[in-house]
Amino acid sequence: MFPSKSFPPAEAIRSSHLHAYLRLPSYQVSSSTYSPLDRFSFRKASEFGNADKCRSTDHKITGVCDPSLVHVAITLDVEYLRGSIAAVHSILQHSLCPENVFFHFLVSDTDLETLVRSTFPQLKFKAYYFDPAIVRNLISSSVRQALEQPLNYARNYLADLLEPCVRRVIYLDSDLVVVDDIAKLWSTNLGSRTIGAPEYCHANFTKYFTSSFWSAERFSGTFKGRKPCYFNTGVMVIDLVKWRRVGYTKRIERWMEIQKTDRIYELGSLPPFLLVFAGRVAPIEHRWNQHGLGGDNVRGSCRGLHPGPVSLLHWSGSGKPWDRLDSRRPCPLDALWAPYDLYRHSH
Repeated sequence: MFPSKSFPPAEAIRSSHLHAYLRLPSYQVSSSTYSPLDRFSFRKASEFGNADKCRSTDHKITGVCDPSLVHVAITLDVEYLRGSIAAVHSILQHSLCPENVFFHFLVSDTDLETLVRSTFPQLKFKAYYFDPAIVRNLISSSVRQALEQPLNYARNYLADLLEPCVRRVIYLDSDLVVVDDIAKLWSTNLGSRTIGAPEYCHANFTKYFTSSFWSAERFSGTFKGRKPCYFNTGVMVIDLVKWRRVGYTKRIERWMEIQKTDRIYELGSLPPFLLVFAGRVAPIEHRWNQHGLGGDNVRGSCRGLHPGPVSLLHWSGSGKPWDRLDSRRPCPLDALWAPYDLYRHSH
């Protein structure tokens, strides 16, 4: 069996040769004994193993570049840590070949990988330190403060952070659970597209941008010749080879720079993705992102499921299932998240 293994941020820097994107935090050495992580304790997850149908046991997975791996990227931060742990747990529970899933954790706090290792001793993963300073000057104020967190923008840099041998990755938000085999999502045919995601063409696309955006041809003209549809960036399959070749990170950054001076949208990290990719997305079945379960960005009210089958439940919006369960005011669908929660409550 491939041993449980992760790498300190310094190793991530050496392996990816990206000193511009990765920098060890100045607070790494501290005289203070208190850590925000002291308030977290998780139960150790049950052991998991591959089904007989998985690749022959003669094949020994050699590392992150092994072609048999399914690559999943998730952010880890103190605020959403409980959700991230539940998301990982759900993927392992429903995977036919969980030993073939490799997790890439994007972190801005170097202590988190120890916690992951103690919760999932068998897990194949690596932690990548994302320096918030990279995007701090690019982030504009948003309708909800949580949307302004630098780590929300780490997905823009996956092609740079991950090893060049990683050719494709599934990006997942921290407020979701997967209730189907992640390998099915991994096998999505992207065709000529760089990203795949469930699209929602019935949504009012104009609301994602300001009136000043739509009234200026130099901005709105970017959609000329496209049929743009809304898609949620919390579930994406990304062809990293194409991304690197075209240089999509720079294109996203350019729109963020324009936003600083012209205020062309109100939401956080979503609109730049829409500007670059809307109308150029490989459509994925809606079952892979039953989103909006966290309500809107203000009240976080209860929502029901969209009609149709479900492979992934996503609590996008301001209401998070762990907060509502702890406050004893859960929404009905929060009960579907609870079985994957490994958080150990203190008594």
